[in-house]
Amino acid sequence: MQKIAFLICSTMLFCFSCQPERKEKQTIQIETKKKEISAFDTGKNIFNGKGKCYTCHQIDKKSIGPAVIEIMKIYQEQDADLIAFLKQKAEPIVDPETYAVMKTNFAIIKTFSDEEIKALEVYMTKVSK
Repeated sequence: MQKIAFLICSTMLFCFSCQPERKEKQTIQIETKKKEISAFDTGKNIFNGKGKCYTCHQIDKKSIGPAVIEIMKIYQEQDADLIAFLKQKAEPIVDPETYAVMKTNFAIIKTFSDEEIKALEVYMTKVSK
């Protein structure tokens, strides 16, 4: 009888002593996954998701707005600041005629963090090459 009681107590002690270690490992794994999301992926998610950029801009051809390739080409040639434009601190340089349409999206862009805007620029730069 004493052996059974000892075995039960030992098993319970072992189970309880291992539990905090498992939680620690789970937390570390979650934090690692968060860090694995790149600026490119974040920018892509914004472009195709909450930013709704895809509704007016395609990567390689003009639709309602200019193509991403064209936007980035002009911004690079003129050494212009896309982030300043997105924050409404610079005038449009690519297709000023469609700026009125773009203006309606600035309400969405204002909700983006600086990191999200930078990630959007990273995405647009990489897909335009």
